Formats: sequence, C-alpha cells, structure tokens
Amino acid sequence: MASSSSSPLSPPPPPGAASPAEEPRGGGGGGGRAPVPPYVKAAAGSLGGVMEACCLQPIDVVKTRLQLDRSGAYRGIAHCGATVARAEGVRALWKGLTPFATHLTLKYALRLGSNAVLQSAFKDPDTGKVSAHGRLASGFGAGVIEALLIVTPFEVVKIRLQQQKGLSPDLLRYKGPIHCASTIVREEGLRGLWSGALPTVMRNGTNQAAMFSAKNTFDIVLWKKHEGDGKVLLPWQSMISGFLAGTAGPVCTGPFDVVKTRLMAQGRTGDIKYTGMVHAIRTIYTEEGLRALWKGLLPRLMRIPPGQAIMWAVADQVMGLYERTYLQPAHV
Repeated sequence: MASSSSSPLSPPPPPGAASPAEEPRGGGGGGGRAPVPPYVKAAAGSLGGVMEACCLQPIDVVKTRLQLDRSGAYRGIAHCGATVARAEGVRALWKGLTPFATHLTLKYALRLGSNAVLQSAFKDPDTGKVSAHGRLASGFGAGVIEALLIVTPFEVVKIRLQQQKGLSPDLLRYKGPIHCASTIVREEGLRGLWSGALPTVMRNGTNQAAMFSAKNTFDIVLWKKHEGDGKVLLPWQSMISGFLAGTAGPVCTGPFDVVKTRLMAQGRTGDIKYTGMVHAIRTIYTEEGLRALWKGLLPRLMRIPPGQAIMWAVADQVMGLYERTYLQPAHV
C-alpha cells in the first residue's frame, strides 16, 4: 500500500505553486510562502542598527581620528584609543553616538527595506528567483539610496563632532548634534551637510552590492538557508554569515572612505584643501603615499564585520519571528 505522503487523496498544489521538486532555491518566496514584507525587513534592520551603534561606537571614533591624523600623532589603534581616553575622558570614545545611532537606525531601515523593494523588481516573473546580477544591482541601489538620504548628512555631523579635541564643552566649536547641523547650514549652506556625497555614494553602493550578495551566498553554503524557505538561522549562525559578508566591502572601498572623511571634515568654507573626490585621491597619494588611502582600514575591519554580525543576528531573528507567526504554510 502506498504511504500517506504519496496518497492520491492529497490535495493538489494551488495554481502557480511549485511542486516539491521545483521549489525555488534562492530567490525568495519558495514553497508558496509569501516573502517577508519590506516594512518588516526595515524594522528588523532598525533594531539591529541600535544594538550595533551602542556596541561599536568607540571603534568608529578611533577610525575617524586615525583618518584625520596627518601628523602621525597616533601610533595605532590601541595608542589612539588610549590617548583619547586619557586626554578627553572615556566618554569621548562615544562622541557622536547620538547622530551615529540615529543614522544607523534609519540607514539599516532604509537599506533592508529598499533592497527588498528593488529585489522584488528584479525577480524573474516565472520562477520568482533573483539572479546574481539582480542581487548585486539591488544592493548597489540600496547603498546609493541610503548614502544620499541618510548617510551623508549624518556622517558629516558625526565626523565634525568626532574631530573636536578637548575636555571643556565651552571650548568646542560644536556643542552637540543639533548645534553642529545648524552651524553647518548657517555657515556653509544646506549643501554643507552633503559634503563628500560622491565618495559616500560609491562606498555605500559597492559595500551593499557585495554585502547582500555575500550574505545570501554564505547562508546557502554554510547553513543551507535559502531566502524565503521558512528556515530561521540561530543567532550565532547569522553572526558568522554577517561577519564574513562584512569583510569584503572595507578592503574594496578604503579610498572612498578616507576621501569621504577628509571632504566631510574640511567643510565648504575657509581653508579648502580638497576640491573634490578625484582631487582628494591625487593629493593624498602625492603627499602621503598609497597606503594613506587605506588609513583606518584595520578599525573599519574591527567595526564593520562585527557590526554586520550584530545587525544580522538581530534582524534575522525579527524576520524569522514574523515568518513563524504570519507566514507559516497551511498544514494538511
């Protein structure tokens, strides 16, 4: 007698659904399961961003100080961190946390949400799968959107606050994030908040194209997890995939990050050393050598991969909770 799993009394699959042997393997929405909505992915990314900011802000402060150090005042990551803490207090390692946390929260919400929307546009209408090229394009587009709408103005404020040295608030030019932003607008115009926009677009677009593609690949290779299959990774699995996915971007985009920081720090008035992205790259290379274009790479590698690990550990759990609660397929 045939087993119940192959019984002819089993109901046929709904029209348009894939058979078990034909379930999509990497494009999302496999097995008749609806994809996680973009707004849920946006909320998941937002929560992950808050956790990442609180944990990793000191590394970002050290990275910025190293990138702005033209005189060789800091001898490395540990020396920089110790010098800042000794001269300005331990709290100085969390300088710029408010704009950093706010910008990460908004950035990850926009990144994951816009990537989901763009991926839906690149899906094959017949199979529902997203090709490798479509995944890269979706990631690049999400990076460009976040760079223009969120990252650039928030990082301008964050970098201006981080480059200030001293203990007395009365001696600091910028008293806080809002005062910093209003001062920039008053003295440099609204465009001042978008200083360094071009290298930021190039950095974030490239970063996200690599990150989303790599995260999907590592999930498949390491854990046999395909997007939309209903499987929820354990937090440590998400952290490993996120960490590995976050390593490629900093190496590829180091020069864009250094140039972005220099352009944002100098402002648009007074002593203008760099006139644009290409001029900045040439000047840094001529005056400081090729290695200077990757200044701050080690603290970036100390911050971005762990940051991606933290963010994805939170985001995958939030999206998994939504899938288990609302997207479970009907049992027969």
